[in-house]
Amino acid sequence: MINGKKVLIIIPAWNEAASIADVVGEVHGELPGVDIIVVDDGSADDTALRAASAGAIVARLPFNLGVGGAMRTGYRYARDHGYDVAIQVDADGQHDPRYIPKLVDALDEHDLVIGARFAGEGGYSVTGPRKWAMRMLSAVLSRLSRTKLTDTTSGHRACNRRLIEFFAHWYPAEYLGDTIEVLVRVARSGYKITQIPVAMRPRMAGTPSNSPMKSTIYLGRAGIVLLLALIRT
Repeated sequence: MINGKKVLIIIPAWNEAASIADVVGEVHGELPGVDIIVVDDGSADDTALRAASAGAIVARLPFNLGVGGAMRTGYRYARDHGYDVAIQVDADGQHDPRYIPKLVDALDEHDLVIGARFAGEGGYSVTGPRKWAMRMLSAVLSRLSRTKLTDTTSGHRACNRRLIEFFAHWYPAEYLGDTIEVLVRVARSGYKITQIPVAMRPRMAGTPSNSPMKSTIYLGRAGIVLLLALIRT
């Protein structure tokens, strides 16, 4: 429980055996009153075993669905077990659990709270095409949601029971759908969105897949995904 709310931490994980136990242990250490479900998204390593050994509930998907598919599984678990709040945390250790109570507090007046990396906390930054894409997305989605959003692709998010029910029935599994399309749909459905500044940390393990070519591809894909989301919703 956090501030009287039953909270579930959802951690989508694909081949994160090197970091998942530390992430689960850190969350339990900071927030001993919350439950954690690790959704093993078709991993080929010991992600599920190490998550369970660290004390997490584990749901195993038979093959890789992507972050959206894993999160939908987590939201269905949250709905079926009566949680008031569901919070997405990455399996690589970049999300600091000390900010989670602030996300929960903001749900008193909002339905979806984004942990924003570019809102004045910490030194996280991006450059080149990825930065241009994020600025474009933030401008469009801020206008759509009628509030200033600086980090619309952040995966660190908290939602209330109303959105848990919504996401358990509908949550896109396509690339970037779990970030961009979700915000378009939530905003157009009349839910209230806000953001809270958070600091990001380096990955506990693994190597980020950033390169100039991938950043350029990201820019194009982000624009296409946004256009399709605006058309479909």
